[in-house]
Amino acid sequence: MKGHPIQPGSTIGILGGGQLGRMFAIAARRMGYRIHIFEPQSDSPAGQVSDRQVTADYADVDAVRDFAAKVDVLSFEFENIPLATVEAASGIRPVRPGGQVLHICQNREREKCFLREKGFPCAPFAVVDSPAALKEAIREIGLPAVLKTADFGYDGKGQRKIEGAEDPVVVWKEFGADRGVLEKWISHTAELSVIVARGTDGGLSAFPASENIHTNHILDVSVVPARIPPEVILQAVEIAGAITRELEVVGLLAVEMFLTGSGDLLINELAPRPHNSGHFSFDACVTSQFEQQLRAICALPLGSTELLSPAVMGNLLGDVWSQGDPDWSRVLRHPGAKLHLYGKAQARPGRKMGHITILDSIPNALSTLEMIRRDLRKSGS
Repeated sequence: MKGHPIQPGSTIGILGGGQLGRMFAIAARRMGYRIHIFEPQSDSPAGQVSDRQVTADYADVDAVRDFAAKVDVLSFEFENIPLATVEAASGIRPVRPGGQVLHICQNREREKCFLREKGFPCAPFAVVDSPAALKEAIREIGLPAVLKTADFGYDGKGQRKIEGAEDPVVVWKEFGADRGVLEKWISHTAELSVIVARGTDGGLSAFPASENIHTNHILDVSVVPARIPPEVILQAVEIAGAITRELEVVGLLAVEMFLTGSGDLLINELAPRPHNSGHFSFDACVTSQFEQQLRAICALPLGSTELLSPAVMGNLLGDVWSQGDPDWSRVLRHPGAKLHLYGKAQARPGRKMGHITILDSIPNALSTLEMIRRDLRKSGS
């Protein structure tokens, strides 16, 4: 059922204060909304550009209810938020996407079981909760395989590849989690993602598929349009849309997939929020993923996702700061380069500190990105 539109001038509440919340706040404020952030850490990236930040623990349900009472609708910018927090907020104001979507997507076991139950393509997997279960799963799934924690995994954290004759007892002890998912290792020719928006009226709108290149399990570069056959992209969009519809998402759903050598698409992970691989849309699309999230949760018409220019997005990790503060003029002297910094106080290796989007033909954009990264490595003060 279509919800009542929440018009500009209203107040949006975001659970989580990271860079996704920051970019959402920028898009929302441009359209005249007020933004409140709920985040346990002070001086958060999102809080820096918002009207108000409430600094409290997610487990403080009284603070959550008070926060919700002062906004018109809530969403979240990452999925590792306790379900009880979302349920407390939803008793006061609408939370979009809803708690059931969060409940499924924040846990690999529930997510994988949902996909398998609904018939969506994913790698063979088994749920494990002991050394004996891991040994049986290895026998069933085969090697190589990837052991992943059920909860709290992102950017390669909570994962371990198992390749040879390793002792399941030792592996399980080192794994350090009570429950996990063992997945068959998938040899693939490409990784891609599709971000789909679904409005309160059930209407869907997909962004152009992104071809993603990872380094050390962290997204490094996204290329749009993806250098993948059009029929495969069409299939990926159809799969992502079907999952979004099945989950009854109101907001965004990012669907990460592997393309195998035989041309099959297998779903890797789901994220019910804006996604790193969709950052290109801030500069390269008529409507960014952040504005689209805003439109969806506010029951407004979804915007055009038309790609205005080919684009390459490259993440800026804390490693760039290893020699001191970079000289950003080395980015900005390139006319097609757009710099986004997240306002994080401390740079650490592997930490996402910002990104660069380059608007140009794909070959030129990739070449420019490599040139910029080479210059930045030399520029520390």
